Amino acid sequence: MKDQEARRHRILLVDDNRALAENLAEILEEAGYAVVWAGSCAGALSLAAEGFDVALVDLKLPDGDGTALAPLLKELSPTGEVVLLTGFATLESAVAAVRAGACAYLVKPCATQELLVTVEQAMRQVRLHGEKRALAHQAQMAEKLAAVGTMTAGLSHEIRNPLNAALLQLTVLERRVQRLGGELHGPLLEPLLLVKDEIRRLDHILEDFLQFARPREFVPRPVELCLVVARVLDLLAGEAERRSIGLVREVSGAPGSTRVAGEEERLRQVLVNLTLNAIEATPDGGTVRVRCGPEAADPAPGAPGPGVCVLIDDSGPGVPAAARDRIFEPFFTSKAKGSGLGLSIVHAIVAQHGGTVEVDDAPGGGARFILRLPRLP
Repeated sequence: MKDQEARRHRILLVDDNRALAENLAEILEEAGYAVVWAGSCAGALSLAAEGFDVALVDLKLPDGDGTALAPLLKELSPTGEVVLLTGFATLESAVAAVRAGACAYLVKPCATQELLVTVEQAMRQVRLHGEKRALAHQAQMAEKLAAVGTMTAGLSHEIRNPLNAALLQLTVLERRVQRLGGELHGPLLEPLLLVKDEIRRLDHILEDFLQFARPREFVPRPVELCLVVARVLDLLAGEAERRSIGLVREVSGAPGSTRVAGEEERLRQVLVNLTLNAIEATPDGGTVRVRCGPEAADPAPGAPGPGVCVLIDDSGPGVPAAARDRIFEPFFTSKAKGSGLGLSIVHAIVAQHGGTVEVDDAPGGGARFILRLPRLP
């Protein structure tokens, strides 16, 4: 989708020689990188707080030494890599670069090809670190989900049977109350209906747990994703209207351009969960915008092939940066009520479909959930 451009990798260039820095920045920007420049250690530390992928750091700076600066930069941006720049290539400078935590060093002035190859090698290290973190995170989530399944399989009957019995008795009591005089209905029915609602909520939480305890076979079929989006929005239109929230839909692409391989029921569950969360997070009078359409046929290098993208934007408070890495973990929730499994189920279903789901800031404030699924040819 046009408004979902791939973010360029950020290069932090630290050198007090402005002319050289401008030349290097021009080369790197032409290669597709976003470059920020600092001429001192203090300036570099300030920019590094915003994060970087690769830092090119001169050994000699007006207010310090590049070998001392490198580990400080790594502390501020642990996912980034540092390449040291030096005017003199010696064994001592190479050892100093390694000790400083740099992944490489370049001799100034460096050839264009050498610069780009070195930066790409550093970027490869950044990607490998990211893949390792993602695998570790997936393993952690898998362990939690396995624990949920084991626990639920043993407790489901013990919990659900009393809930069903209590709900049955409450239904009988409700009928008896309705036979009484009209003036007694309100005082008696109000607490009764409240208890029934709480029992239903507990039953829904238990159902979330059971989804992990009873994994179903995945049988994918062609599904027109934008049609599923439209049905979900029709379903939730009443809830949005009740809360005085504008529910805006934007669908793009020719017929067949948003066809994916999956199970419509599970995809509907994903979209209901994400859209309902957006509605609940939006204050009265706000807007939830849902967009569906095909992504570019020519994706960026390293990105998955052509897919279908759904963007769900709300005008609520957004998701704090500290919570984004954990928001899809089992039991993690910022709500007063709930199992903390809704987004975990969403993540599991999307992964089963070979897609991804992530959270970001919406352009107008609030949260943006981004769902991507591979498109059928």
